[in-house]
Amino acid sequence: METALYNLEGKKAGTVNLPENIFGVKWNADLVKQVADSLLSSKRKNIAHTKTRGKVRGGGRKPWKQKGTGRARHGSIRSPLWRHGGVAHGPRTDKNYERKVGKTMRIKALHTILSRKLHDGEVLFVDALTMPQAKTKQAIKTLNAFSDFKIMSKKKNAAAIALGSKNKETERAFRNLSNVEVLEARNLNPLTLLQYKYIILENPEISLKALPKIKNAKS
Repeated sequence: METALYNLEGKKAGTVNLPENIFGVKWNADLVKQVADSLLSSKRKNIAHTKTRGKVRGGGRKPWKQKGTGRARHGSIRSPLWRHGGVAHGPRTDKNYERKVGKTMRIKALHTILSRKLHDGEVLFVDALTMPQAKTKQAIKTLNAFSDFKIMSKKKNAAAIALGSKNKETERAFRNLSNVEVLEARNLNPLTLLQYKYIILENPEISLKALPKIKNAKS
């Protein structure tokens, strides 16, 4: 499996041999959804916290006697039935939303999404993203050079740039672009791939080796 390799000017500089076990995986919507939902649930932060009737101050005395008043029976004014009372079955900060995802499942979902994006023409391979200057202007010029992809036309979640290795100058050049994220290829995950439309893999010779792989999988 081969695809085009581009240079910093947006011109074709050769081809890249892609491993079938990463970019030739059949689409599996059920797997991708299950992994994405689990990862999102694990990232969820417990913020809302309600008080039960036992945590609301007051309400220790019975509001009126049990019988003879003609009114309904109540034992506390802090019952969930009362205004300013406790909350029944409300959100609590002690609830655990973490959902375990197997490593093999997570990697398989990553490969599935990469395969789909390659099929849809949303994966771009660049030989190098070494900027002459770590300037936002230079970063925009570079992305605009890839005219076939029209990356900068998308205002939100345009592209995720996966570097072969850490490069502080490249990160500085792109950090002011809110629609672009820069990370190392080894840190790619299914949520990042689903969040951004285009995936730019820099220095494929290194970045492809850095992508997470399933052990004992056939190349």
